[in-house]
Amino acid sequence: MSEQTIALVTGANKGIGYEIAAGLGMTVGVGARDAQRGEEAVAKLRANGVDAFFVPLDVTDDDSVQAAVALLEERFGRLDVLVNNAAIAGAWPAAPSAATPENLREVLETNVIGVVRVTNAMLPLLARSARPRIVNQSSHLASLTLQTNPEVEFGEVNGTYTPAKTFLNALTVQYAKELTNIKVNAVCPGYVATDLNGFQGTSTPADGAKAAIRLATLPDDGPTGGLFDDAGTVPW
Repeated sequence: MSEQTIALVTGANKGIGYEIAAGLGMTVGVGARDAQRGEEAVAKLRANGVDAFFVPLDVTDDDSVQAAVALLEERFGRLDVLVNNAAIAGAWPAAPSAATPENLREVLETNVIGVVRVTNAMLPLLARSARPRIVNQSSHLASLTLQTNPEVEFGEVNGTYTPAKTFLNALTVQYAKELTNIKVNAVCPGYVATDLNGFQGTSTPADGAKAAIRLATLPDDGPTGGLFDDAGTVPW
């Protein structure tokens, strides 16, 4: 990576996103919908030696995303790393038979369409990077192989969040096939204690950020189009 590597992490004011921003070792844009929380996160990161700046960003809003592109264009003229971390849990638990179309649309708007909206808007900036990287925050829940293994227990059946992450995995593969000049991968952080799951996880946000940081800093001979966690490759 170059001496100054520019990254953008969506949903970075708290949880795993914050820890990814903290651990990248880059000039990092902290994407957040809430200005106060975003600025507070940036202040905390900067106090800890991170070269961070706030990027007002709602991944569900076209104007907000375009404003983020304009900010990065004006300040740096390029983007080296994009971490699509922003996500919502939606109604939980929500078995497929109980889920409504509105439930599903809400989750897809942030967790899938939001990723497409941000990624496509940032591609011109990523194209100016010598070593561009895209990391999509996925989940072990998204693995059809694991979901259909009777020896793997994932708890409550879910008809919105879980299939949305599977959709995101499929998009990751397609982006990697198209964007052969960019390393595009999905990552499973593990069962992390965040407000997404009511802090019921068994690992810390800092632990959950490690695999994403590794994928964001891949060497030139690193993989693309894969799903990974701390232990390595996760089956689709």
